[in-house]
Amino acid sequence: MTQFFSKLSQNYVELLNDNEYYDVTIEVDNVKIPSHKNILCCRSPYLRRVFSSNKNQSNIKLPNISFEIFKIVLRYIYGGILLLNERDTLDIFKILLAADELLLHEIVDYLQKYLIENKTEWLEQNFGLIYQTRFQTDSLVEIQKFCTNFMIKSPEKIFKSLDFTSLPENFLVQLVKRDDIQMKEIEIWEHLLEWGLAQNLTLKPDPNTWLDDDFKSMENTLQLCLPSIRFFSLSSKEFLNKVKPYKKLLKYQFYEDLINSYMNPDSKPNESILPPRNIKFNGIIDSKIINLNIVSVLSRWIDKTDVNYNFSHLRELYFPYKFELLLRGSRDGFTPKKFHELCDDKPNTITIIKIKGTEEILGGYNPLKWESHGGWIKTMDSFIFSFDSKNIKNAIISNIQKTHEALFCGCKNGPDLADIIITSSDEFMDYDRKYYEMRHYEKRIRDMNGDFPMEDYEVFQIIRI
Repeated sequence: MTQFFSKLSQNYVELLNDNEYYDVTIEVDNVKIPSHKNILCCRSPYLRRVFSSNKNQSNIKLPNISFEIFKIVLRYIYGGILLLNERDTLDIFKILLAADELLLHEIVDYLQKYLIENKTEWLEQNFGLIYQTRFQTDSLVEIQKFCTNFMIKSPEKIFKSLDFTSLPENFLVQLVKRDDIQMKEIEIWEHLLEWGLAQNLTLKPDPNTWLDDDFKSMENTLQLCLPSIRFFSLSSKEFLNKVKPYKKLLKYQFYEDLINSYMNPDSKPNESILPPRNIKFNGIIDSKIINLNIVSVLSRWIDKTDVNYNFSHLRELYFPYKFELLLRGSRDGFTPKKFHELCDDKPNTITIIKIKGTEEILGGYNPLKWESHGGWIKTMDSFIFSFDSKNIKNAIISNIQKTHEALFCGCKNGPDLADIIITSSDEFMDYDRKYYEMRHYEKRIRDMNGDFPMEDYEVFQIIRI
């Protein structure tokens, strides 16, 4: 069988341009376009349904489609021809919507895949438009999948889309609740304010010019989103510059608690305070014992950036250092000899000890160097600590009190943190004594003195990034 589709297509396009034999008109943008009922009904289930409902109808209005877009779609209906090369992406998207309205399934399926495969960046930048469109129809399945996957994999990019402020409130509420947004909390707060201003066009950007009614309007706009902002994760500088000017948006007691978290080292965080978002950081640490939340707290303690230790675990994750693994007991062994072989002469080390059969973690920071010999080390900057790996808010840090006996170096000792002692009767044998005794540091980190069973331990050198 010989087929001549190209000639057939050409003839039908010529028929479209011939005004002599038309029997109906399609009205778009107040322009009536001569057409042929039989062709329209054969190609478009939507137009067939319209004409079937009124067989004497000779004119159909399509108010949702522009003249330029409909001419492109009509050329496809008549000749199976779709020219996209010279069209910008917005036009292609409008063609998709027009085709969807006319139930042209073949072109709908094609254009969804075309946009996702070739115009991903545009879809991301215009996410507000794309997202709202997905609710207008059930047939844009691939576009719906794109929106869902984009929100799951890259929710932070939604804040940076060109039409972010056009997103509906219910979607924004879902977005700010997510724990996996890979953005600084202060940036999320600033974008939320930007969205709020876009919903209140009479408000000026400067909150210092606002009246009480203006604050009330903005509070009403943001009321469903405000509980999901991790205000306690902000630095004191961010709080002062970016939150304090908007304090009237926050509940009085919440704002007072927030101030206390920065100013009062003895204040305790409320149980309902949200933790920092789960930001992904590659290459910070390779540990079998601690997670990034603990690494962040330890880094703050080293840099003394948060004297209020009760709130360290609630602050935005802080990673100025890479934790370079020097030793892991389960990998390298549990002898003093191996410890000194791998860890001596390296400054700024953190020791992490996993207590067997519990979630308890002990450890300490040595700002100087370990040595095989040397006895007591004097320093003012060492500290020891304890964590519950399941409940980081119960972390305890204890700074050195007897600075002349802060750490101990000996060939039969592992990382001897003065109050946390790991030692062996022979440098080539596994540690046979692991115990804690409060003697040199200012605060107790365990309920009782005495031996503890060690499941594993790691030693890291911290290196500023």
